[in-house]
Amino acid sequence: MHTATFAAGCFWGVEAKFRQLPGITATRVGYTAGHTESPDYKAVCTGATGHAEAIEVTFDPTIISYEQLLDFFWQIHNPTTLNQQGPDIGTQYRSAVFYHSAEQKELALSKKQTLNQTHFSKQAIVTEISPLETFYPAEEYHQCYIQKQGGH
Repeated sequence: MHTATFAAGCFWGVEAKFRQLPGITATRVGYTAGHTESPDYKAVCTGATGHAEAIEVTFDPTIISYEQLLDFFWQIHNPTTLNQQGPDIGTQYRSAVFYHSAEQKELALSKKQTLNQTHFSKQAIVTEISPLETFYPAEEYHQCYIQKQGGH
């Protein structure tokens, strides 16, 4: 199994969408890329921690590739809005790919460049592409939140 980490706005909806893909064996929502150790939801929501709401995806690369995950990631949110997804505004809602390897980094950078060159949108993609350093799992009630609420 391999791991990928993405941020694309509120992690509840992002997780629900990724869970529907064939080849996804596990998901976990949490916080990453900030300066506060062991943050909680309340602190992250202030925007003062620097963390993004993110999703960690465990996947079977014989069923779904990292490149396919990147394609899906860029389709399920607006990567051209800085620190905003829909009504959610703040650095915690930024668009980001947190890579786990040099191969993931190269694929993400290449895909972002290609999307910008092919005019995926009239605006430039502002998605951050950074190494994953520490992933702090969110509180249990956030895990599979939409599923727990009766959604898919």
